[in-house]
Formats: sequence, structure tokens, C-alpha cells
Amino acid sequence: MGKFMKPGKVVLVLAGRYSGRKAVIVKNIDDGTSDRPYSHALVAGIDRYPRKVTAAMGKKKIAKRSKIKSFVKVYNYNHLMPTRYSVDIPLDKTVVNKDVFRDPALKRKLKKKSAYGLSLKNWLTT
Repeated sequence: MGKFMKPGKVVLVLAGRYSGRKAVIVKNIDDGTSDRPYSHALVAGIDRYPRKVTAAMGKKKIAKRSKIKSFVKVYNYNHLMPTRYSVDIPLDKTVVNKDVFRDPALKRKLKKKSAYGLSLKNWLTT
């Protein structure tokens, strides 16, 4: 069977804190590593989606409801459900590595980058 969990594939998170959220695979490891001996993927996703805005709302309220919150996490393939969609994300691979998960400041920086750097399609935020 072919490998379909590739970078850029849109997935749904099935388990954990972010279950039900949409995410994109940034990096996949099919064979596992010494510390994670199973197939897993580094994903970046949307934790808080933008809410509906109307013309009657003020600028401050529109700005508050339009915010997006992202997450970056490593998931086992068993906890991800691939969709038929894939995106082309220009995410810098040198920034995404194991050091990001050891240093909280680097992780916050990456989360901010992934939130503002994604070219969001309509289906990703609905």
C-alpha cells in the first residue's frame, strides 16, 4: 500500500486535547525513532477558529472574533484521520525540529508563525 501521510496532507485529530480539530502534517516519520518507536507526524493545526461576524458589530468586536489560535504537536498515526485534501505550505523546515519541544519560547514562536503563515483555504476554517 502506498504512503499517504505526507507533508501538506490535511488531517483531523481524533484523540487528546485537540480532538476534532483540523491540522496539516508538517513532517512525517513512518519508521519511528528511538524515543518514539511508532509511526508519527508533526502537525500544525487550528485550535480556535475565527467566529462569525456581521456588519452590525463594531471594529473591536470583529477584530476579537477574527482571531485564530494554532497548535503544534506530535501525534501517532492512529490518532489522525487523513482527509482527501492537501495544501502547499511554505513552512521553514529548519525551524521545526526536536529543540522546539524542549524550549517553550521556541514553541510559542513556532505556533505564532504557523498561525499567521498558513494560506488558509475556505474549507480549513469551516
